[in-house]
Amino acid sequence: MSLKIRLARAGAKKRPYYRIVVADSRSPRDGRYIEKLGTYNPLLPRDSAERVKLIEDRIKHWMSVGAQPTDRVLRFLDKAGMAKRDARSNPNKGQPGKKRVEREEAKIAAAAEKAKAAAEAAAAPPPAPEPAPEGEQPAAE
Repeated sequence: MSLKIRLARAGAKKRPYYRIVVADSRSPRDGRYIEKLGTYNPLLPRDSAERVKLIEDRIKHWMSVGAQPTDRVLRFLDKAGMAKRDARSNPNKGQPGKKRVEREEAKIAAAAEKAKAAAEAAAAPPPAPEPAPEGEQPAAE
């Protein structure tokens, strides 16, 4: 039996509230648990003391007998100074996708083509004015 310290959802629809519990890893998320170790209310502001409540001595007990916290619970424990969570690195997270890169390249190529055409049009000498036919006076302005 492997133990997990994890979140069990409670609360109403669109009003989440979580219990921090220790449970068998095979039991359902909101199902049977062994002991309630705290609460988490994501609707409260981040700096609120009521947002995350932990029963520290019981969490230490369960971790000493082999219970593994989930990543989200490990974040709470790290913030409380009870466990150490290594920062994960995903350098490609902020990179645009393949299709977006292709669209950007096409847009840059089209802009370069347009600039090249404009430069050629500007470099070409303006057409010479046609000479007025004989016998007609140029219009006085």
